[in-house]
Amino acid sequence: MTMRRVQLEEWLRDVLGETSLVLDPASGDASFRRYWRVRRGAGSLIAMDAPPGEEDVKRFVDIAERLRAVGLNTPQIFAQDSARGFLLLTDLGDQLYLDVLSPETADRLYGDALGALVVIQACAPTEGLPAYDDALLRRELGIFREWLLDRHLGIGLSPEDVGDLDAAFDRLVASALEQPQVFVHRDFHSRNLLLTGPPSPGILDFQDAVLGPVTYDLVSLLRDCYIAWPDERVVRWAQGYFELATQSGVLREVDEPSFMRWFDLLGVQRHLKASGIFARLMLRDGKPRYLNDIPRTLDYVVRVGSRYAELEGLALLVGRRVLPALQAAWDD
Repeated sequence: MTMRRVQLEEWLRDVLGETSLVLDPASGDASFRRYWRVRRGAGSLIAMDAPPGEEDVKRFVDIAERLRAVGLNTPQIFAQDSARGFLLLTDLGDQLYLDVLSPETADRLYGDALGALVVIQACAPTEGLPAYDDALLRRELGIFREWLLDRHLGIGLSPEDVGDLDAAFDRLVASALEQPQVFVHRDFHSRNLLLTGPPSPGILDFQDAVLGPVTYDLVSLLRDCYIAWPDERVVRWAQGYFELATQSGVLREVDEPSFMRWFDLLGVQRHLKASGIFARLMLRDGKPRYLNDIPRTLDYVVRVGSRYAELEGLALLVGRRVLPALQAAWDD
């Protein structure tokens, strides 16, 4: 048993007034956080272990309380030790959207999620949130180049390739910054949403929230790195969100074609970043399972990028060089 686990159990015994505890791993996480399900009779709570220096539980508590205050289903905080990075939370269950989504359930589940998203954007306080600004957007795009192209695949870029990437990155950043800026969850997808009793969904992993582009969370949900849907269903769901967001005042003075262009280009930015993060998780953190999600993630880049002249060079680079190199690395 690690020292962190010993300290966590000591803290839980003090908080709960119990000498005997049963802890089971509650979930894996792509960060340094660890979650444990604390069994208590017929019920349970969730203990979070977020090592100081790597994670900030104060941020988690702040965002959880902002979202709960507007009626959304985030974990209630029962106890906290911010100095040591421990939290005791509501257990929202273990029915991830990813596990229950199917062609038959998707309309209902996404309808709930889109309704929650509009509430976040229309009602959640944004004071003090970091800005999803030019520097952050470009830093994220740099993860794709450094960790996937350079470190994982060793793809050498020609001057023409570099020019195509730079031009595409400029266009993606400009599109993100011209959008209405709203509360952005930043990881609003099927592994962070739970099927719960009302109000559903339960919402997790919100501590990295920022003030950023209105389509960011929408594309995270509908062009998910972990599950893919036919384009016609994605477009229909996105159009439904557009109507909701317009009625709620989140969107003003923007037509649907312009909105769908924002949606497409923001998705390319996010999927480039995500593919780089998946490579980094393997190379830096020893978590290889995310490599399986890179082809699906980059397939979005190829399909969407090929529809826009300014992204054609990027789409060709990914389709003709990056995806084959991934397959070759996998075969080796």
